[in-house]
Amino acid sequence: MTNSKSNFVKGAAILAFTGLIVKFIGFFLKIILGRILGDEGIGLYMYAYPIYSTLLIIATAGIPIAVSKLVAEKMTLDDYHGAMKIFKVSFCIIMLTGLLFSVSLALGAGFLAENVFKDDRTFLPLLSISPAIFLVTIMAALRGFFQGQQNMIPTASSQLAEQFFRVAVSIGLVYLLIPRGLEYAAAGATFGAVAGALGGLGTILLIYFKKRQNFYHHMKNQESSPPLHLKDTMYRIGTLAAPIMAGSMIIPLTNLIDTLIVPHRLLQAGLEHESTALFGQLLGFAGSIIHIPTMLGIALTMTMVPAISEAKALGNETLVRHRVETSQRLALLFAIPAAAGIALLSGNITLMIFDHEAAGYPLSILAWSVIFSITYKNTTGIHQGLGMPVIPVKNMFLGGLVKIIITWFLTAVPSVNIGGAAIGTVAGFTVAALLNIHSANKLTGARLDFLNSILKPLFASALMSLLVYFTYYGVEQVAVRFLSAQLANAAGVLSSVILGGLFYAVLLILTGAVKKHDLQLLPGRYGDKLSRWAEKTGLLKS
Repeated sequence: MTNSKSNFVKGAAILAFTGLIVKFIGFFLKIILGRILGDEGIGLYMYAYPIYSTLLIIATAGIPIAVSKLVAEKMTLDDYHGAMKIFKVSFCIIMLTGLLFSVSLALGAGFLAENVFKDDRTFLPLLSISPAIFLVTIMAALRGFFQGQQNMIPTASSQLAEQFFRVAVSIGLVYLLIPRGLEYAAAGATFGAVAGALGGLGTILLIYFKKRQNFYHHMKNQESSPPLHLKDTMYRIGTLAAPIMAGSMIIPLTNLIDTLIVPHRLLQAGLEHESTALFGQLLGFAGSIIHIPTMLGIALTMTMVPAISEAKALGNETLVRHRVETSQRLALLFAIPAAAGIALLSGNITLMIFDHEAAGYPLSILAWSVIFSITYKNTTGIHQGLGMPVIPVKNMFLGGLVKIIITWFLTAVPSVNIGGAAIGTVAGFTVAALLNIHSANKLTGARLDFLNSILKPLFASALMSLLVYFTYYGVEQVAVRFLSAQLANAAGVLSSVILGGLFYAVLLILTGAVKKHDLQLLPGRYGDKLSRWAEKTGLLKS
């Protein structure tokens, strides 16, 4: 049992670390594509991706995770025949659905381009990405099979291979096709997903064929296997997969709402020629930047989810309440200054990363979604730790309705334009996050520490913002004498972010918003070292 638990923890750590690497590589791919394609080209690219992501999640329907759970149950009983039967049934289901959605997207690309996006140039990117759904679904089934055996290396290896091939092919095709026009270059970028899927699938298939003989050897030595009925197996897969699919749909659906509504409403605002470029600024540029602090914020607090599950299993309600309160507070301590800093330097950040200052407009609004998206995802993890995964899905459904209404009306206002979609996103996440907080606290008896979780971080963020503002303009004014305007801007952004972050951390300690046990939650020995240093210097109050 101890060895099994150790393997699980090790495997989870491997997947988490690999996931972070893959997301950072994806972010840098967006930077390169954004600089080559510009806002209009990245807009064409981003029209295809939300459609692809949504159809992919529906096609897989949470089946890989369900398969991993069912295979794990069979492996615990040393039932290798049962595990293989579950894999084969799920593989057939997922392969057929993947093929169906790939063909549907390919055949429907023309309709979407003409009637939904009102831009014929979106046809090629949509058509180019369609085969990826079929390939990724097959790969997902194989990943679930290996994860059920607590072997995370095949999944991690295929993820890295997938991202490597995706990046290499996307960049190569964009450079090759850009002379032919933006639609061809955007199609080359989206075809990178197909190349990545082929690379990832090839990697995991090699591992599968290598490991298969050993698995079949165990099947041959197995004395007997309990009967496994097809109908019952499909029912179990379906009941496990449905809530997983619902939870996984949240972010893709948010982007899909923008994809389906924003272009149409921008046309209503009279921005026919600018609509694709504005959409690229929203999702391609601003959305990519927002993704980074959101991802880091979740990484900082995700260790609390198994901790809450453990406290719940022990029946220790006091410990559950304490960990819920700590998790919420840490999420806000990180999210509030991140949002303030991005909003303040929005145009400078987009200029530094994408060489496109105009994208700072939607980013300055979307920045505030960082607070509520991190809070929402953090409290979603709390609900999962409590065994209540459906509640956040319902809350995000209500948040999605709010987003649709606000986006629909505001995006069509010419003076607001793409900012309306950003406001809709902030409002939607705000509703979902507040409902999640209310639900989590009601279930556990926790209370949001308004002073230490909100007031003190707001005060510290306000002072930090002043320092960031003066640091940026001071450094930029000096650097521009020796460097180009672009490098001077980058020097100002980076120096102000570093100084602002350090200043904010010290303010949190001085005001007592951060305690000794909070610092000790930092990974490795850094937490203990930092808490001892803060105590010696008199910064730490308690």
